Amino acid sequence: MKLDDITIFEQTALAPYAHTQVGGVVEYLAIPKTLLALQKLLDWAKSNGHDIHIFGRLSNLVVRNGGLKGLSILLHELRDIHVDQNTITADAGADLILVAEAAMENDLTGLEWAAGIPGSVGGAIFMNAGAYGGQASMVTASATAIMPNGEVKSFPADTLDFDYRQSVFQKNGGVIVSATFALVPDNKQSIQSRMDDNNFRRANKQPLNYPSNGSVFKRPEGFFAGKLIMDSKLQGVRIGGVEVSKKHAGFMVNIGNGTGNDYEDLIHFVQKTVKIKFGVTLETEVRIMGER
Repeated sequence: MKLDDITIFEQTALAPYAHTQVGGVVEYLAIPKTLLALQKLLDWAKSNGHDIHIFGRLSNLVVRNGGLKGLSILLHELRDIHVDQNTITADAGADLILVAEAAMENDLTGLEWAAGIPGSVGGAIFMNAGAYGGQASMVTASATAIMPNGEVKSFPADTLDFDYRQSVFQKNGGVIVSATFALVPDNKQSIQSRMDDNNFRRANKQPLNYPSNGSVFKRPEGFFAGKLIMDSKLQGVRIGGVEVSKKHAGFMVNIGNGTGNDYEDLIHFVQKTVKIKFGVTLETEVRIMGER
């Protein structure tokens, strides 16, 4: 199907686009390459009464086997990165890793924590992503979004309502299109060293040889999710093609032909087991969407 010069695919599987390589069939799928194309797609979906689902790198998401009704939009072609003195403005679909590298190449510190996160800028703002002592809220100067009424609106940092894995965009329905990061000058070699250290720790602790969504659960107050899962002897437990990682208990990996339903079923099994053993409720960090 064509909308002007934009292709809208019908009945398309999300799995090939997802970091976990799982995801059901979506009713409509589009990949805009410009802000204008994105606006046209949003207008088309609204005028036709379709639900709208916005994704970046699909790296913190489980889509059930039944897929999604309506229009799913992938933003990974909106990926410009612009450096201006001590700030970097990046499109929502830009790889967070590439933004961190751009900061390093321009002698700017503040994004070292993002060096190995396989997500997009939009996802990082939406979820207030973070690792190794840093998070999006610490360096985000502003974000721009298309609001439900079609207005393109800029949000200064103090209006983004950042909290642990939360932002204002989880409440206001805005579609993030770009973000500006305020950084600090530093020595390139020092920045590179910190990035290398973070990536070394990731490689040693995380199961990077299998597709995963990263940390599945939020950190419960007073505990570590991974330790609770490990102490519940759940590492290596498998449902379908998805397994609780033997290398890092906080991860679930697609070891072969896993599905969104496998992920969800394993998540629920882990939650139930930890609740019984320790009385702690594990809340998901990953989003679970779609029909069974």
